[in-house]
Amino acid sequence: MAAGRALAALLAALLAASAQRLQREASFTISLHTMDNVTVTIKQKPSAPPSCRIRVRNVTRPELKIKPGNNTTFTFTCSTPEKYFIMDIEKKIDCVSGPCPFGDVHLYPPGLPRLNRTFIWDVKASTKAGLELKFTPWLKQIEPGETCPDSLSYNINSCIDQATVNIGTFCRNGSVSRVKLLGGVLMALQLPWNSPVNTSGFNIANRASIKRLCIIESILKEESSITLMSPNYPLGFPEDELMTWQFVLPSNMRASVFFHNYSLSNCERKEERVEYYIPGSPSNPEVFKLSDSQPANIAGSFNLSLQGCDQDAQNPGILRLLFQVVVQHPQVDENVTHLVDLSKEWNTTVTIHFEGWPIRTPLMSEPICLICKDPRNCDRALTLVSGAIYKISFLCKDLSRLRITAEKGISCVDLRWCQRKIYSLSVPSAITQLPIRLHKFIWKLLAPDLNSIEITSPSLKLQQHVPEQRCNTSYSYSIVSATPETELNVGVFCPGGSIEKIQMRNNITVSLKTFGKGFLNESNHQDLKMSFVPHIKDECTFTVSPEPKAKAYLQTPNWPYGLPPYVSISWYILVPSKQVARLGFSKDRMGIVCETGRAYVNIKEETPGAEETVRREDELLPQPRSMYHNFWVNVSNCKPVERTQLTLQFQVTSTEKQIDLGVILAVVAGAGVLTAIGLTVCCVKKKKKKSQDPMVGVYNPNVNTQMPGKQGLFTKGRKTNESHVYAVIDDAMVYGHLLKESNGLVSPEVDVYRPFDGPVGSLPPSPPPFSFRKDIKCSPNTEDPPALTDMDHDTYTFAHQKSGQSEDSGDTSEEKNTSTSLLEDKEQDGSVE
Repeated sequence: MAAGRALAALLAALLAASAQRLQREASFTISLHTMDNVTVTIKQKPSAPPSCRIRVRNVTRPELKIKPGNNTTFTFTCSTPEKYFIMDIEKKIDCVSGPCPFGDVHLYPPGLPRLNRTFIWDVKASTKAGLELKFTPWLKQIEPGETCPDSLSYNINSCIDQATVNIGTFCRNGSVSRVKLLGGVLMALQLPWNSPVNTSGFNIANRASIKRLCIIESILKEESSITLMSPNYPLGFPEDELMTWQFVLPSNMRASVFFHNYSLSNCERKEERVEYYIPGSPSNPEVFKLSDSQPANIAGSFNLSLQGCDQDAQNPGILRLLFQVVVQHPQVDENVTHLVDLSKEWNTTVTIHFEGWPIRTPLMSEPICLICKDPRNCDRALTLVSGAIYKISFLCKDLSRLRITAEKGISCVDLRWCQRKIYSLSVPSAITQLPIRLHKFIWKLLAPDLNSIEITSPSLKLQQHVPEQRCNTSYSYSIVSATPETELNVGVFCPGGSIEKIQMRNNITVSLKTFGKGFLNESNHQDLKMSFVPHIKDECTFTVSPEPKAKAYLQTPNWPYGLPPYVSISWYILVPSKQVARLGFSKDRMGIVCETGRAYVNIKEETPGAEETVRREDELLPQPRSMYHNFWVNVSNCKPVERTQLTLQFQVTSTEKQIDLGVILAVVAGAGVLTAIGLTVCCVKKKKKKSQDPMVGVYNPNVNTQMPGKQGLFTKGRKTNESHVYAVIDDAMVYGHLLKESNGLVSPEVDVYRPFDGPVGSLPPSPPPFSFRKDIKCSPNTEDPPALTDMDHDTYTFAHQKSGQSEDSGDTSEEKNTSTSLLEDKEQDGSVE
């Protein structure tokens, strides 16, 4: 069995070798007539192996040249000669001394080996009678270095005396139907070895004096876009030459010309220019510079000519041009104009462009959208500047493909005037009224020295776009602060949050970006404002006022890439008096290692005596905590080691203050104690009348108890008026049982006055949650004292102390012992009245 397989393999190898030898030894015969004036050259590629050569009469060689009148038979010594050989077939035609062979140009000779081949036609002609080449199918010009889809290409050169000018390289299936040349022609047709094409695809149609380098005719029958280049592109157009492109299109079509790439030479005399001949134009030819916007919306056929100049011999420069011609049907709304009034705007530019501009260029097959300042001045992008009024129209079937990008600069020249001014960062109505979507509006804000910039949103407030709380509005603001060292991306913000204002130390850029069509309805409600304020020390400061029961997510700028080294950011959180804010960080640590310096997180309530919480980068961040007053959160960065970044996120939740059970019990206890005191005094007075027992309470006899003639104020303040002081309290009188519940678990709690021991913040501390006035009647027979004014209220305050919180109460003008209870007796000498 194995022997059979081996025999079969041997037979297959022999057959393959035999076939390879037969193919290798296949012979070709090329016979050239003398009168055809054709030369065939077969050349070996540099990559060919030594075993692959040409054999002629048992002699191998790398190259074979067959001249007119020769008859040569040859073979290749390798099985795939198409990989290693190329062939040139050159035919010389003399249209000067002999008749010019008008008509189709044939591929000659037949029966050539299947190699990559180039047919070359060298046609000599007089400069007084140029040649006209006609192509079937029509051609499409390509840029140098490009290849044709079918690998079949034409290269056309014009020969004037001894100079050769490359008109261009073309593929099949385009719009170029004819090329007229001054003088001779050097035409090359490249065919791949496996191409089935057996005709040249062109003919010599005529001789005519054109008095210019060349004329290229392009026929456009339907909506299309073509690209053309000047001769010798990207090298220079010949000095002081003239050439013309003829565009033939139906009268019901419209053509627009766009120059995409051009350069100018250094002219000594004349001026480089382009000229248009447009049938029906009152000023033919219409002359334009290459830097001008070229004509658009041209009805019917027209000519475009390029004129060079006399160049500087020492520094000639390069004149070259690549341009595009777009042909389309007339647009429905081409006669509809839109008024754009920018006469009252300052330092503003508005650009209308197609979607994706300037990064993406439209495909050739895409219908284009043009913006026109007048019927013939149209382009894909149109820039309008402030201080003028424009009437524009759109040549576009689908206006949704157009976008508006605008930019406005705001700076301060007179500091005394602009510090009092509030600037509105809103989109002008001249833009929002256009039927075009606003893509982006950019404000570039320049702060003078020793001043900063403040951004506010008084009515809507701002929300920071964070992963946990994404913006879902029709527009957002991107704020970037530019410093001399780095660019700080403050973040993305949208309306409807808790950020009241943002202060930046240096120049900033605010970019409004829209999403969808909803912005047209919401643009009337914009309320973003800007003003110049005194210089701030931090790079950026946020003022945040969380809504009740809402959670505000805040994060450091430059998210997620981290704060730049040594940058400090602050948040000032406003906490109303009847609310409490819950502060919590999203992670336990800062997550960085410092190379130089230290990173800190500082938290401090803005209330007298408040302690500051400080955490370094190597410490745990604070646990969630409740804040009862306005407070600051500051993050300061160090220089982190490589691959570590300071990124922090925290949230603030604002809720209504809850009435604490301890506070309620303390108030009830206080009321019970005062009631007991009043009852005790009354009982003591009655007991004295019934018996002569030792007195258990002596009331201060120095108090004026007579009713004044009319109601008025006490003549003494609380410090000198001792009507509330009792000299003796019976030791057996215990008030604690008034606070005992049935289970005896609640102990009496009394308030201790705590004086202010620190500086007062920018906002006053919140008042205590409960207070009441001590108004006690001793007996029904005692007349009411005169009413007290606010300044003489005698008030006790009982407040339940929470962890991390102290409430201040009482009259600071009164001397108190902070180590004793307000209910503790004050010993006074005297007797019961």
